[in-house]
Amino acid sequence: MTAPVAGTAHTDVPELGFAVSGPRPEQFAAVPTLRFDLDVERLGGPAVSAASLTVDIRIDVTRRAYPPRAHRALAEIFGVPGEWARSMRPLAWTQITVQVPRVEATARLPLTVGCGIDTELAVTRYLRAVGDEPVPLAFLFTGTLFYRPGRAAGPLLTARVPWSAECDGTLPAGLWQDLVERYYGDAPWLRLTRETYDRLDAHRVRHVLPGPEAAVTDLIDRSGAP
Repeated sequence: MTAPVAGTAHTDVPELGFAVSGPRPEQFAAVPTLRFDLDVERLGGPAVSAASLTVDIRIDVTRRAYPPRAHRALAEIFGVPGEWARSMRPLAWTQITVQVPRVEATARLPLTVGCGIDTELAVTRYLRAVGDEPVPLAFLFTGTLFYRPGRAAGPLLTARVPWSAECDGTLPAGLWQDLVERYYGDAPWLRLTRETYDRLDAHRVRHVLPGPEAAVTDLIDRSGAP
């Protein structure tokens, strides 16, 4: 899982490797949050005085197979299974900025990821569709390294983290689902425009219904949907 940060031909440029482990629920968070551990290792070159990293986390949907029971839910995201070879692309989950302290040999840093339940997001629909099975993740790194090529009193130089710097990880989808349910129960959020909500509320008043959920249920029942 360790991916080196390739430097230039200059032998005094730091070379780093990254690996990610976890996740686990973040305790005492106000919103459902998962915590990964990011391990940074110096593979060569001088020590890194500091670094500013941007971490893009994606769900690499093509790195696993899907049972027939998930096909219907996934069809809304990727189309019918016969199209998946063309339509399946990694799903962008989140982007995190991390400030890395001095790295002489190794350093471990937390990566915290908030878990929303917006039903319009493809990531939310995907994580609900796959049940409790493991989900492959890709962590892509960019940013700037700060280092001194010679003596500690030498000039502070910078180097870019190359676009090729990445590593793999895994998320048990069941862990995400349990964490979201712990915070929100069985009530996912549904975002409506003000105009749509006003029309829904007018329907509720007209039919003397107790609340928005009763209004939605009434509309579904009237449509004949199962």
